[in-house]
Amino acid sequence: MIHSEPSFFYARGKLLLCGEYFVLDGAKAIGLPSKFGQSLMIKSTNKSEVIHWKSITSLGECWFEATFRLPNLEIIHSTDLPTGKALSNILIQARRLNPGFLIDSLGLEVESKLEFPRLWGLGSSSTLLYNIAQWSAVDAFELSANTFGGSGYDIACAGADKAISYQLKNGKPQFEEILFAPDFCDRLFFIYLSKKQNSRSAIKRYRHKAKNTPALVSEVSRLSDEFLQAQNLKEFQKAIRLHEEIISNTIEMPKVQDLYFSDFDGAIKSLGAWGGDFVLATTEMDSKEARAYFNKKGFEVFFKYKEMVIC
Repeated sequence: MIHSEPSFFYARGKLLLCGEYFVLDGAKAIGLPSKFGQSLMIKSTNKSEVIHWKSITSLGECWFEATFRLPNLEIIHSTDLPTGKALSNILIQARRLNPGFLIDSLGLEVESKLEFPRLWGLGSSSTLLYNIAQWSAVDAFELSANTFGGSGYDIACAGADKAISYQLKNGKPQFEEILFAPDFCDRLFFIYLSKKQNSRSAIKRYRHKAKNTPALVSEVSRLSDEFLQAQNLKEFQKAIRLHEEIISNTIEMPKVQDLYFSDFDGAIKSLGAWGGDFVLATTEMDSKEARAYFNKKGFEVFFKYKEMVIC
C-alpha cells in the first residue's frame, strides 16, 4: 500500500469586466478573479498504471468520471467520451511541455472540485487548465494555447489575488494586479442570466464580424482606463454605455439591457461572451431594491460586488 500525502492545487474563477473580444487583438482588458474557484487533489494509490479521475460539482456530486492508462494516457473508461478526450488531450499536451510528467507514476486518484455551478461561466475549463499546469510544472499560458486557446486573461485570473490589467503584446500576455474596489462598489451587482455561452463560438462570431479592428482596439483600451479611473458611478456608467455600444455594433448583437432590462434605472453590462452568463448591473438602488428588481424579472442568482470578486 502506498501512503504518500496527496497534492493539492487551486485556481480562481474569473469575470471579464471590460475589453471582451477586442482583448484577442491587443486591447487592454480588466479581469476580475472570483471568490469561487476549483481545486485539484492528486493521491497515489496501489492501483498500478492507471489514473482514476473524478470531477465533483459545487454540490458534491460526481458529474464526470474516467480511467486513463499510464503512461500513454489512453481512455479505459469514461462516463462522457468528449469530456474524456478533452481531458486526455490536456494531460498529453502537458506532457509535451514537460516530457517527464506522468512517465514514472504508479496509480493515481485525481479529484477536481468546483466551488461554483459549471453553467455559470466562471471558468470551469480555465481553472482546470491552471491546476493541471501547476501539477505538471508547465507554463499555464502555453498549455492553454495548445488546448482551448483564447486570450489567456482567464489563466491570469486563475492565479491572481486582485483584479488584473491584461493585454496581449506581440501575442504574449502582459498583466499586472491592480486595485479595483471603487467607492461605489456597493452599487455594483452581478446577475446570472441562465443562458450559458460557448466562448469559442463567441470568438468565432467576433472574428467574422469585426471590422476596423485597430481603431476599435485603441478605443476599447481607452475605455478600460476609464473604467479604472471613474471617480463616481455616473462616470462608470458612461464608460459602460460606450463600451456596450462598441461591442453591440461590432458583433451585431443587441445590448443585454435593451433585450431584458429596458426599464432598469441604471446601466447594465454583459461580461465575457455576450448573451448569457453573468452581467454587471450598476444603479443608485441599494442591494435590497436591486435584488427585488431582478428577482421579479425571474433572475434569482444575484451577488453584491464584494460577494463575487476578490478586492
